[in-house]
Amino acid sequence: MPHRLRLPARSLLPFALLPFALAPSQAQPLVEAEPPERALRAVTIESRSNQGTMRAGALRDELVRTESIGARAIERSGATNVNEAVDKNPGIAVQVECSICNVRNVLLNNLPGRYTTLLIDGIPIYSSVSSAYGLDSVSTYGLERIDIARGAGASLIAPEALAGTVNIVSKRPTLPEAQLRTQVGQYGSRQADLYLAKPLDGGAVTASANVNRHDAVDGNGDGISEYTGFDRRIAGLGWFVDDAGGFRLRGRLDLVDEKRGGGALGTYRDPGAVKADGSGSPFDFRAGPHGSPRADGWLRPADGAFLPYRLGRRGFSEYIHTRRQQVVTSGERATGPGKLRLAFGAARHAQDSFYEFSDYDARQSQVYGEASYQLPVAQWLVTAGTNYRYEDLRSRGVTAAGMPTQGIDNYTYRVPAVFLQGYRTFRDDTVELNGSVRYDRHNVYGGIASPRLNLLYHHTEALSSRISVGKGFRAPTSFFEQDHGILDTVRIDRRITKPEVSHNLGYALSHADERLAVTGSYTFNRIRNFALLDPNHLDGAGAPVTLFTSAARPVTVQGVDINASYLFTPALALSAGGELYRYAFPPGTLIFARPRARLFASVDYDRGPWEFTAKLVVTGPMDLNRFHDDGSGSQNRFNFDGTPKRGKSPTFATVDARLQYAVHRNLSLFVGADNLFDVRQSRKESPLWVDPQGGYDVTHLWGPGRGRYVYAGAKMSF
Repeated sequence: MPHRLRLPARSLLPFALLPFALAPSQAQPLVEAEPPERALRAVTIESRSNQGTMRAGALRDELVRTESIGARAIERSGATNVNEAVDKNPGIAVQVECSICNVRNVLLNNLPGRYTTLLIDGIPIYSSVSSAYGLDSVSTYGLERIDIARGAGASLIAPEALAGTVNIVSKRPTLPEAQLRTQVGQYGSRQADLYLAKPLDGGAVTASANVNRHDAVDGNGDGISEYTGFDRRIAGLGWFVDDAGGFRLRGRLDLVDEKRGGGALGTYRDPGAVKADGSGSPFDFRAGPHGSPRADGWLRPADGAFLPYRLGRRGFSEYIHTRRQQVVTSGERATGPGKLRLAFGAARHAQDSFYEFSDYDARQSQVYGEASYQLPVAQWLVTAGTNYRYEDLRSRGVTAAGMPTQGIDNYTYRVPAVFLQGYRTFRDDTVELNGSVRYDRHNVYGGIASPRLNLLYHHTEALSSRISVGKGFRAPTSFFEQDHGILDTVRIDRRITKPEVSHNLGYALSHADERLAVTGSYTFNRIRNFALLDPNHLDGAGAPVTLFTSAARPVTVQGVDINASYLFTPALALSAGGELYRYAFPPGTLIFARPRARLFASVDYDRGPWEFTAKLVVTGPMDLNRFHDDGSGSQNRFNFDGTPKRGKSPTFATVDARLQYAVHRNLSLFVGADNLFDVRQSRKESPLWVDPQGGYDVTHLWGPGRGRYVYAGAKMSF
């Protein structure tokens, strides 16, 4: 039986300091700066490009294409978590994958969310399990910025990020700060954020807290929510040390407790009562477009017979209680002719939940350790290092038929790795080359090599090209890989033998001057061994089992996008962008619909005490028949009145706006509206659907689940 690593919350902080306790204690003087072409740099190689970092259409000054969202841009968007902060940008989207529990994933280049890796200060410490609901609980208060690198292998330390990485960068305070932000809004929304920062002699400490509540939202009056309710509580502690045995350290400890519930209104407030209500018909299935002719059930599409509903509030409700403790810390010091970096992360994640009539409880541990050394060798800047990743999952549950399960999706991954990266400039620094390779020794999938090559060419001081090509891999897990596939099964028959592998290519052409910033890009990503869950099987005793397999053919996604901004005056900036994608995939792989095209436009105004931001996003039609194809050539999804679901979604547009006024240098008031014109899918079509035999599901998603949301608040600093 695999050893289960236990990391209670009280034990995380001592482990965080372990790498530095083992380092040499005698401080050494920092290496004197060398000329630019030989200066020691971070593992992610910087360039001399003059691209900006906070404007739409601009890239950070790094060889690997990196887009940044700064703290001020995050605040102006009204975002309260990472998902909201990165959403609605070219090549970047947040996709909801369940209308009741609102599982949300970050999509980069329109690839499935499980291929996006979240980094905390450059340390990967989230999995597909913890990302399913966890990214809603990553607060944006107290951040310096969010860096987004699109493309597999964009991070040398995260080869599993087949779509790219989202890196949360903590703010290192230089002045004492005390900030309080409060906000109230529709649907019982209440939020408060507190951030404290104190520079010290040789370092700094920060503390943060967030409380956020929101009731479930039922947009069509059937009594079943399309937007989940939640009660979220987050606390954090950060530290920065300028010299600890020669190391410059940074780290943070985060604690999360979130309860969310959807379906029957009020589920997150009283999950016990909803779970116990398993009979009768409390909903109105007549409501909304193509509703049933009767309130207490729906028509069976195969023959038009009426099917009464008698499963109570629980039959259309889901509840998830998430608790998470995590710590990350890293440090760098000059050692000899080079620079040594050590990093460590650990997390403990717990989920207790029910999904209609299935119960699911899970516990997960993660550990990450890294050591690397960077030094100049001849004309090259070389980085060599090693890291170790540990990840496990232990679960238990009860199926809808009342059959207990134990560990059906358990796994333990242990992955030591080594990596080597070389960087060099050519032609008087107009060409920058970065080549890398890493080798992972996976305890389940064996040895895997991941090479990558990045090239940056400065055409002029303002114009540059970036080319990247490489390979990445991901070891699939079974939790929520697709569509709640493990919730009504007694066993998972694991037939998958190979990791998911990505071969990818990216090109970006970027221009930035004092007024104009624009980036256009092309991306190609082909994923082989795409992991699949197939729950529609029975064993010899007639019990439900799920097959865990790989797709026979690869999934290919190609896209072009452009993002631009223009500073008309010091107070006024406009931006515009667009994306166009092409998909090639076998049925059953990309099962959540994606648009082929989106358009973006925004305005930012900042003068005197006034700040105003507005953003327009136009989403083109989605080929629902293709994405929802069950292998028969059509989606076989129906409304409650027995009519077929739409084969193509309509084009729709959303507008978000926020206005802020500084009453005093220590007090600002703001008001905003998300989805200003109240666009929501339930006006056109319910996210609920039934199959030909009348079995129901909650995943027919193509538009906003929540309509207009108006909020107001105050920000105070002391």
